Amino acid sequence: MSITTPQTLQLSVKGMSCQHCVKSVTNAVHALDPQATVQVDLAQGRVSVNTVLALDAVAKAISEEGYEAQAA
Repeated sequence: MSITTPQTLQLSVKGMSCQHCVKSVTNAVHALDPQATVQVDLAQGRVSVNTVLALDAVAKAISEEGYEAQAA
């Protein structure tokens, strides 16, 4: 599901520990919304996504990569 105006979503993501994780999370979001801006904070376990996608769609995409994602 998507919305028409981009919004910034904040997610808490468990299981990220390296740059490979950052790339995996970023690619998962970009697979659904190539125009999304993804910022990952490994130290805090946070992901900020500016996208037209709904929060549940972003969380599901990240979870499918093997991480535990939920609204922050």
